[in-house]
Amino acid sequence: MTADDTTADDTPALREVVQRGFYFEELEEGVRYLHRPGRTLTEADDVLFTSVTMNPQALHLDAAWAATQPFGKPLMNSMLTLATLVGLSVAHLTRNTIVANLGFEQVTFPHPVFHGDTLYGETTVPAKRLSQSRPGTGVVTLEHVGRNQDGVVVARAVRTVLVWTREGHEARSRTGAGEPGGDGLGGDGPGGDQEQR
Repeated sequence: MTADDTTADDTPALREVVQRGFYFEELEEGVRYLHRPGRTLTEADDVLFTSVTMNPQALHLDAAWAATQPFGKPLMNSMLTLATLVGLSVAHLTRNTIVANLGFEQVTFPHPVFHGDTLYGETTVPAKRLSQSRPGTGVVTLEHVGRNQDGVVVARAVRTVLVWTREGHEARSRTGAGEPGGDGLGGDGPGGDQEQR
């Protein structure tokens, strides 16, 4: 045992584990990642998100008018539903391991979300491959599914992300560029090189 193996009061030093998402090689096809806890979406969430994003849709802001429409009450802003669905996955899958969000496709909202509904997320990995243009990274397709408190599917989205491999991230971290707050790309950012899908 060396001096580095103990603390100032001579107690053994503990190994530290930093919370993070998965590296490319850790994300598995054939697995359903369940994101918990869920998020109860409120009227305040809806009005704030709708107002901040400059969306004047009365279905989200005017309860009296929304009551005269087919669903009989305000609908949760679907962009808030999508953002929350993706957000539910971050701590579990991509926190500090994502390089860039490359795009969304096949976004659907098969059932409405209302004020007070709770959104639960789950994700599968339909495909993944190492990046051809950015060594140390991989391109991963994520299929996110959102269910309400009754288990009804309310949102589905397929997105493609660029994530670090463990080796790539560790190499970048040794240079200091991969630290939180840095883009981890040496300044060239993801916009200059869109991955081929």
